[in-house]
Amino acid sequence: MHVNLIALSDQSSQLFTADVLLMTSREGYQSFAVNQELSSCDERTSILSMKQGSALRYFVHQHVRYIWNQSNGKFETLCGLDVGTKCSSFHEDFKGLGVTEQWKKLDLYGPNEIDVEVKSYIVLLFEEVLNPFYIFQLFSVILWMCDDYYFYSGCIILISVVSIVMSLYETKKQRRILRDMVASHKSMVHVSRGNGVFEDLPMTQLVPGDVIVIPKHGCTMSCDAVLLVGNCIVNESMLTGESVPVTKTPLPNQPDSDEVFSPDDVHKRYTLFCGTQVIQTRYYGAGKVTAVVVRTGYSTSKGRLVRAILYPKQMDFKFYTDAIRFVQILFLIALCGMAYNLYVFIKRGESVRRIILRTLDIITIVVPVALPAAMTVGTIYAQNRLKKEGIFCISPPRINMCGKLNSICFDKTGTLTEDGLDLYGVVPVQEDRFLHVVQHPTDLPTGPFLAAMATCHSLTMIEGELKGDPLDLKMFESTNWLLEEPGQDTSRFDMMVPTIVKPCNKETYFSAYDQKMLPYEIGIVRQFVFTSDLQRMSVITRTLGSSHMDLYCKGSPEKVAHLCNVESLPCDFHYVLQRYTMKGFRVIAVAWKPLNPALTWHRASRIQRETVECELTFLGLIIMQNSLKPETTPVIRQLKAANIRVVMVTGDNMHTAISVARDCAMVDEEEKVIMVKASPPSKNSEAVIHWEYAEVNLDNELTVSHEERDKPYSTLNIESRVDNFHFAIDGGSFGVIRVHFPDILPKVII
Repeated sequence: MHVNLIALSDQSSQLFTADVLLMTSREGYQSFAVNQELSSCDERTSILSMKQGSALRYFVHQHVRYIWNQSNGKFETLCGLDVGTKCSSFHEDFKGLGVTEQWKKLDLYGPNEIDVEVKSYIVLLFEEVLNPFYIFQLFSVILWMCDDYYFYSGCIILISVVSIVMSLYETKKQRRILRDMVASHKSMVHVSRGNGVFEDLPMTQLVPGDVIVIPKHGCTMSCDAVLLVGNCIVNESMLTGESVPVTKTPLPNQPDSDEVFSPDDVHKRYTLFCGTQVIQTRYYGAGKVTAVVVRTGYSTSKGRLVRAILYPKQMDFKFYTDAIRFVQILFLIALCGMAYNLYVFIKRGESVRRIILRTLDIITIVVPVALPAAMTVGTIYAQNRLKKEGIFCISPPRINMCGKLNSICFDKTGTLTEDGLDLYGVVPVQEDRFLHVVQHPTDLPTGPFLAAMATCHSLTMIEGELKGDPLDLKMFESTNWLLEEPGQDTSRFDMMVPTIVKPCNKETYFSAYDQKMLPYEIGIVRQFVFTSDLQRMSVITRTLGSSHMDLYCKGSPEKVAHLCNVESLPCDFHYVLQRYTMKGFRVIAVAWKPLNPALTWHRASRIQRETVECELTFLGLIIMQNSLKPETTPVIRQLKAANIRVVMVTGDNMHTAISVARDCAMVDEEEKVIMVKASPPSKNSEAVIHWEYAEVNLDNELTVSHEERDKPYSTLNIESRVDNFHFAIDGGSFGVIRVHFPDILPKVII
């Protein structure tokens, strides 16, 4: 029931009100978490409990529940298991909720649904359309009517009514489309009740802590859940825009670990997000692929995305500030005119009615009355043009802001360049020296390099077709090997049947074990997925007939080289790497390591990647080429002609990015590129910035000049240079500059 009203203020100083409600428990709730800002530490979790018969105060604002914390006297965000939950507890404490406990949590968290409200025309009229301009317009029309000025008043009324009706219709239509897009199919979910008991439950009744079963042939996730058992192949394009299938692996079971679960950051690769499509699962024997629900409803990743659309942050653009100042200046001018007009008419002895009408009419002359209608009509026209391109907008006033863009940031791969990659060749290492480029990997001898290309990937078979990252797909296809997915195997429990790769020609099929006449098959036992922070992926494999397992790793050359034994790296590693990246190639490094024969299947499925991704042997480089899209260069030139700055943000090698930037005219031929490299402070030295010039020589190859290297950053007088130049900076250097050289950061950004 309603208790009272609470006044709310957000970061933009917008004011809201909400009803404070009471939730009464007859049997008592178990503990639940609230999001809490603590000044003394980084913990954000507080555990509250309700006694039998007690009441809980809460309110809902923008689909988020806030719970009264009796201990500190504040309302705090109701959280699921995504805040303050240890990773180890998912395996130890969550075996399935009982019916009573599940219903208690359902009362607390509410139904698991994302329902977009389609507001009535009356509500939209006051919230979306009416503004001070329309109030002023109404005042002007009334004033003109009193002065018998009917024709123009009628035109303004007609234009305004038509524009308001069109705006209301389009806004409500867009809200209906959004509602239909985010609506979830009311399906049933297989839920564990503990002790091996499972029950079908409507997806709207899921709560944090439920253990759900992921169907063998996939499903659309209706909540955020952490994977406990089995692997899932997921399409996350709804959230990321990337159509490449992603492999989700089980959360590692580390009983002694105090690591806190973070689904949006560290543990993203173990989390199934709401709205994403599970294409298929790889499961353990006769067991089920299970996951624990961590967030439901509007607290999920999809729910937060929808909330950001429904309740966008207040726009603080210079355009609106200037518009308000412009109207204020016009109003001041009108006041001067009104004062003069009032003086003249009083001096002439005009009637009071005439004085009032003529004095107020000055405002309607100075401030354009038709401006709101004209802007609304223009916005509706722009909205229809966007709709034809598949772009929908439920907040039409924000379209005006698009005309004020002054910078656009592009990704490189798949945006500026084609989605697909072509294999230029491989550069193997023999006796710590780079060999010549081998354009066809099938010409490589049977060995670790070829095995790494055939196994170190995240490809999977979906409906009989090989799917995965374009780079992995092109790399594997170049080996001319076969990939066989595992089937159901009931002979072993808790041990996944490995994916098998093998050569497809008879000559190499038996080459490795010619004496034993065993087929040359490699099973992928464990996969450590690629992460942007580690910039690498690796796999643990077992070759049929071998006495030990192997680890193959591929990723960023700099990262992989850091994991390799120094004696296995060629002395000209950096020179060769720079030579290929400066030509615009995408370079991937490959390394290998035979593992201890004592490593068992059971331990391999639980071992940490940091334990095995060390002391590797460097195998060589894979060189990929990625051509520009045909429309890239014309679009970049058009944006630059419109004085819109274009920036590239990519995870690729910096020299590769510079080469692509020159190819697409983002950096003109006469412009210089300065690579900014910052080093953090150490025990013996302070933080320092190095400047390196990336220039183009007569052979159209980039070279690096170190003339400014190792000098203090102040020696590069940015403001005094008259020639055009660009900065290229990596993430690590950007972080160092932001922390240790905040005064130079604005100059680097500009």
